Amino acid sequence: TLAPSARSVALDVIRRVTDEGAYSNLTLARTLARAGLSERDAAFATELVYGTLRRLIPIDHALAPLLERPIDTAPKAARAALRLGAYQLRFLRVPAHAAVSETVALADPRHRGFVNAVLRRFATLGPEAPEGRTDLAVSLRTGLAEWAVRELRRIVSSEETERAAAALAARAPLTIRTNTCRTTVDELEHELRAAGVGTERGAVHPDSLVIGSGAPSVLPGFAEGRFAVQDQASSFVVAALDPRPGDRVLDVCAGPGGKTGHLACAIGPEGRTVAADVSPARLDLVRANVERLGVRAELLVQDGRRPAVRGGFDRVLVDAPCSGIGSSRRRPELLWRARKDELSSLARLQVGIATAAAGLLRPGGRLVYSVCTFPRAETDAACDAILRRVPELEP
Repeated sequence: TLAPSARSVALDVIRRVTDEGAYSNLTLARTLARAGLSERDAAFATELVYGTLRRLIPIDHALAPLLERPIDTAPKAARAALRLGAYQLRFLRVPAHAAVSETVALADPRHRGFVNAVLRRFATLGPEAPEGRTDLAVSLRTGLAEWAVRELRRIVSSEETERAAAALAARAPLTIRTNTCRTTVDELEHELRAAGVGTERGAVHPDSLVIGSGAPSVLPGFAEGRFAVQDQASSFVVAALDPRPGDRVLDVCAGPGGKTGHLACAIGPEGRTVAADVSPARLDLVRANVERLGVRAELLVQDGRRPAVRGGFDRVLVDAPCSGIGSSRRRPELLWRARKDELSSLARLQVGIATAAAGLLRPGGRLVYSVCTFPRAETDAACDAILRRVPELEP
């Protein structure tokens, strides 16, 4: 077998994400760890994976006229190779002959003739920028699914719709939250800058530092638990819950544990944090996170719709499972993976979890319901349903 290359790694990851439902960030990290590529090749593989997934909708649309049947019916390995080759030809400055020949060489020998013919024809096409403000045109320019563009239009102005869709398809910078139980934001910033790492204070959350890029685990202070990798929006959710020292707090859908670590620090050693999740594997991630940060939490495997704890909590966080489109800056497959027909079943799950969680609050306690997405079924409509079921809650 040939040694792995940037393109072979990318092809493998793209196929697993598009055909097996894998998560791009986890799959790419594991594959790169095994492949032993140079730093430069690893960076190229990363660009190929995230770029192809981010641009999957316009790529498939551009390939469609060159195929006799819909791309979803093409053999899986050939489909991944076509998408990888098309991304290089349309969106990168890779010479056409290299993009075609290198990608064709990776294809299954049975499909090489087919992949070669389609990519050679694709290379002769001029880039077509769809015009207009229709949902389809915005989808093809940004990579966000057409139905999601339509949903976005319901909550922001027509002018802002494309800006918001493009922002969801942009790369997110690396953001860290200072673990104030171990250090201060000033000290952490000083430590990072002394190591040559540029930082910018968070505009949404005061303990956040925006770093840009890089592997968090090699930054100074990571092993000592002086910071957590956490977007400002996640920190904002914890701030909205307003945990106080000594509070009893329940994090109902805790995995992988970013918000749990934040909560446990805020309430201090005299408080009590219960981190619950339906998945034992996700609770293992919570355990690793709180141990590194040096905070305490009790872990509980439970279905949030049927709680295994009694009430009396001061604060309850329901960071509910959702379509996740808001996380597409880190996992670009979320731009197109969620389907509109899944929203009603997700909403039922969200309302069921939040309704059960509301029964665990003490009188005067606070519940925060949060999702990393925007369709109305999972946000406003879900909140309306929760309030109908639990009229004693006050928005």
